[in-house]
Amino acid sequence: MKNILIINGHPDKESFNAALSKAYLKGVKKTKSEIKTIDIRDLNFNPNLEFGYRKRTELEPDLLKAQEFLKWADHIVWVYPVWWGSIPAIMKGFLDRVLLPGFAFAKRKDSLWWDKLFKYKTSRIICTMDQPTWYYRWFYGRPSHKAMKKLTLNFIGIKSVKITAIGPVRLSKDEFRAKWLKKIEKLGAFQK
Repeated sequence: MKNILIINGHPDKESFNAALSKAYLKGVKKTKSEIKTIDIRDLNFNPNLEFGYRKRTELEPDLLKAQEFLKWADHIVWVYPVWWGSIPAIMKGFLDRVLLPGFAFAKRKDSLWWDKLFKYKTSRIICTMDQPTWYYRWFYGRPSHKAMKKLTLNFIGIKSVKITAIGPVRLSKDEFRAKWLKKIEKLGAFQK
């Protein structure tokens, strides 16, 4: 049994990403796993890390709760759209404010190296885009995948990160979306 955290990074509650989050949740509910969810759009917080790491910005209650959920989780599922080769601004602000030194990683004194504090966790990225996934991979080099997997999740110690990219979503038919919702529900049922 795992503790599963599903984080929806899309700012629109009626988006296909919201439906994908619900599909994954529906799949997980078929298992004996514990589940928690975060819809970043519903959190009350300032997404701006005002002082960088020079000076601490106090965390709002919603971010403190998000940190509790992240600590609790064995498996973290991120659902978001790829916008401008990256993640939505609200999700970037969430990452900046929550994955802080001392919580997600620890800087070593007088060293360029750091300790990864999220070891032994796994993660799944489910992202949508308005272009074919092969085009995003071969022509652009998957910048958002690299940033989330290598520069964020691997950086804090999550080694096992699987990516499910869905596209093109724009102009897609209902059958295309229904097929993906079923696939994502199955991923949730197998907690992958």
